[in-house]
Amino acid sequence: MKTYIKFLINLFNISFIKIFTIFFVIILITNILEQAEFFRDINLSFLYLVFLSFLNTPSVLFEILPFIFLLSTQIFFIYLINKNELEVFKYTGLNNLKIIKILGLYSFILGIVLVAFFYNGSSILKNSYLLIKNNYSDDNKYLAVITENGLWIKDEINDEINIINALKVNNEFLLNVSITRFNKDFNIVEILQSKKVDITSKNWIIFNPTILKGNSQSSLDKIILESNFDLQKINSLFSNLSSLSIIDLITLRKSYISLNYSVTDINSHLLKIASYPIYLTLITIFSAIIMFNIGYQKNTFFKIVLGIFLSVIIYYINNFLSVLGTNEKIPLTLSIFLPLIILTIINFVSIIKLNEK
Repeated sequence: MKTYIKFLINLFNISFIKIFTIFFVIILITNILEQAEFFRDINLSFLYLVFLSFLNTPSVLFEILPFIFLLSTQIFFIYLINKNELEVFKYTGLNNLKIIKILGLYSFILGIVLVAFFYNGSSILKNSYLLIKNNYSDDNKYLAVITENGLWIKDEINDEINIINALKVNNEFLLNVSITRFNKDFNIVEILQSKKVDITSKNWIIFNPTILKGNSQSSLDKIILESNFDLQKINSLFSNLSSLSIIDLITLRKSYISLNYSVTDINSHLLKIASYPIYLTLITIFSAIIMFNIGYQKNTFFKIVLGIFLSVIIYYINNFLSVLGTNEKIPLTLSIFLPLIILTIINFVSIIKLNEK
């Protein structure tokens, strides 16, 4: 039995590496084309574009791992079926249920390894990619970060540099705000302090500001401050969570809470990562059940097309529920675990019927 288990695991590894490599090459080529378009006005070498694409590719691969696991399982069974290995297994006491148990357990362990190492590694590469790309973009004059001391923004506009600090965020308002304005030589022009700033548009409304200029101090009912940032842009700056490792996500979550900033997106991302090994396991079992049912009835092309079709359907259903969760249309936990519950029920019912064959 141990020999068969080793054989099955090695065969699955070979199938996984084949599919993983194919998608790595496809995504890498696609990324190179995207980088060439983005940097079309900048003279960069082809090797540098390949390097940037290599930094971005692993995070994309991590997103489509369920797709890779499903197709890997199909390739795994196509080999067994073509070699009549399944018939041999039956005579040795290795029935369908035992094969599914072996695949399910191994895919779960592999999923944990991929989350622990591949995800964190890909997030580091993704972060490096974004930092390098930002140096070549128009946004390199702007910067926004969240720390224990609140939200910090560096904003260059109209030959001035504004350093903005807000202790709290409440919907479209920054609260307890300090804005230090510098000229292009980095000499302080004035300091604005306000309890509330409306950032709905790029023309910020500063309510009841206190203006410190030199040795003088004055107050107004409100003033308008032109900025490169609005609420939508600030939110988008922190939306690329795939560039953060698990530890960075936990740290950022704490900072969000101290800032009174919504942690829904971070919670959703962390729940996805935590449930990913289970998701990959269920996808593997689901694919195995399909192959057991249609293995000898259809040709290889049909099986691959069916696998791609089912992967796309599962992806969009999962993504749709995730969007509903992050938008708080349904409970966040339900949006993450409902697809897993549905897959579990389908697999459980199908395994009972399969084991009767």
